[in-house]
Amino acid sequence: MSTIAAPGSRCAEGLRPVNLRSDLGELADLIELVFSPGMDRAGRDAVRDMRLLGRSGLAALPGMSEVVQGMGQGFVWVAQGRLVGNISLFASNKPQADTWLIANVGVHPDYRRRGIGDQLVAAAITQIRRRGGRHALLQVDCDNEAAHRLYKRRGFHVERAWTHWRRDSSIRSLPDVASHSLRISHLRRGEWQAEYELAQRLRPRERGGLGWQRPLRRDQFQRTLSQRVNDWLNMRGLERLVIRAEDDARLLASLWIEHGLLTSSTRLTLFAEETHQAAHAALLLGSAVRRHGIGRQSLLLEHPTDEEAVTGVLRNLFFRPLRRVLHMRLDLAP
Repeated sequence: MSTIAAPGSRCAEGLRPVNLRSDLGELADLIELVFSPGMDRAGRDAVRDMRLLGRSGLAALPGMSEVVQGMGQGFVWVAQGRLVGNISLFASNKPQADTWLIANVGVHPDYRRRGIGDQLVAAAITQIRRRGGRHALLQVDCDNEAAHRLYKRRGFHVERAWTHWRRDSSIRSLPDVASHSLRISHLRRGEWQAEYELAQRLRPRERGGLGWQRPLRRDQFQRTLSQRVNDWLNMRGLERLVIRAEDDARLLASLWIEHGLLTSSTRLTLFAEETHQAAHAALLLGSAVRRHGIGRQSLLLEHPTDEEAVTGVLRNLFFRPLRRVLHMRLDLAP
């Protein structure tokens, strides 16, 4: 791997750490160029914020956004006096920080096939080791075969394929849902443990957890008073709908509906046992569409691609796939 230059060495060629005070503007341009075909609104907002912070010179102050913090812990590649490559690092489970996310791995089209991406990934892995990390996670588009080969050479293996779905609020059509004896109800106060166990069976941490940047954790289910107060202060809401077995003794399916007054979309998270999965998914997702999706906000869902029964339900409810990605993982020796 090339020698790493000091962060402030603007004239140095090759690999160096990111300098937030001077790099954010160029990084925003590079990320927009490389990732614009699949960039969603959140991504475009992040690029806009990077440009604003770069112009203001306030990027390195405490309290900066997590996106910018991740940029600051990563590396860039400099060629002919400009930034042509980038990689970002995020600690996914503070304060332990044993798992790190690798993101924004991009190389300018004019400088590809020169080994720059491979050296950026190698530098990121070395940095994670130095910080005591035991696992590295990343996601890559399913059709990006060159990136797949690069990551596999560095020891990453595929955890699971995921599809990102969206249902636009302008869509008013909704197919009829077959009537049956199943009933939807809200999660009871003392049922968080049963819901957590359902998620552990269906979304183990080793297979992607709840989705990208959402490892499975107990505190996401047993929400504390401070978490609820924080949601209230930030005008966010979390509704948890469930379907119970006939004997009322266990949960068969659960749907999270996360929304807020300051957001332009509602995020859904679905857990449904394989038995009768399609019926449970149709009932829960159909309810969410009727109550939150028609004429109100777009609905977003990140769901494992291998659950084909749910895929059929989503298409029937007029969700459309935005991206298919692979979650990949590298386990580092302690």
